[in-house]
Amino acid sequence: MPMLKTFMIALLGMAVAAAGPSCSGQGATAAPAAGSVMAENAMAEKMIIDTDIGDDIDDAFALALALHSPELRVIGVTTTFGETQTRAQLVDRFLGELGRPEIPVAAGVATAPKGPLTQRRYAEGGHFAKSSHPDAVEFLLEQCRRYPGQITLIAIGPLMNVGRAIDRDPETFRKLKRVVMMGGSIKRGYGDMGYTAPRGPEAEWNIRNDIASAQKLFASGVPLFVMPLDSTQLKMDEVKRAFLFSQGTPTTDALTLLYHEWGQETPTLFDPMTIAFAANPALCPVEPMRIRVDDQGFTRPEAGTPNAEVCLNSNSDQFFRFYLTRVAER
Repeated sequence: MPMLKTFMIALLGMAVAAAGPSCSGQGATAAPAAGSVMAENAMAEKMIIDTDIGDDIDDAFALALALHSPELRVIGVTTTFGETQTRAQLVDRFLGELGRPEIPVAAGVATAPKGPLTQRRYAEGGHFAKSSHPDAVEFLLEQCRRYPGQITLIAIGPLMNVGRAIDRDPETFRKLKRVVMMGGSIKRGYGDMGYTAPRGPEAEWNIRNDIASAQKLFASGVPLFVMPLDSTQLKMDEVKRAFLFSQGTPTTDALTLLYHEWGQETPTLFDPMTIAFAANPALCPVEPMRIRVDDQGFTRPEAGTPNAEVCLNSNSDQFFRFYLTRVAER
């Protein structure tokens, strides 16, 4: 235990040191307090987060980062894939416990579950539960009409809502400022951490669970920024977890509870990279590529006019310095 305590102290020092220009954008000034992050900022980038929260744990970590990033203003959360109403109840509680119950939560069309909802008990606890949730696709399109050219859609789940929105009103969907998505695999698949030569791509989860919608998105003409497996396999080890979970804030307490309901050991923070990129693009440098989604769900680079900006490499240390500084703030 003394060794773990030493590591935690060192990590805390690292996080405090990181709260400089690259995180706050205000030189040596401390990061904004949680209350100032929560205040609506007309200059912040408007954002809708489309999520399959409740299966893996990284969606909750992504939502936490968004709510602690003053550059971003979350104007809604939509749920996708499987038991979308239960996922919406989970978001209700999470937002309520973080003091943001006013953020709208909309639910997509339910689909057949493909695995357990690991955080069901949290979702069904009844805390901050809303009596109903609007339709996710109509909510997304309505916000695009209200704020044309201003909204970033963060897509961190299978793309059912995206595909339905394109089908329902492609012209309005193109009023999005951009889509930032976690999805795909260009050179590296699951478990390929970049320590050896690439073993080749895989059909990544978010893409292969709705291939047709992914194909529509890549052909939509909306500016698209892609964080694939190549740059998002970010392992949150024991020292980082111990630091974060010991902070005792509403955010870190909620993440601690969800982590334990998830029931596994080391989270991979795939999804939070989308939020980190939106707040600080230097954390995941992108390059233009033309990507074709094939019928097996592979994201294939090919010659031609680029249809996406893709991040193939990221620095895990830089990401976690940014992440822990933001989410641990009081």
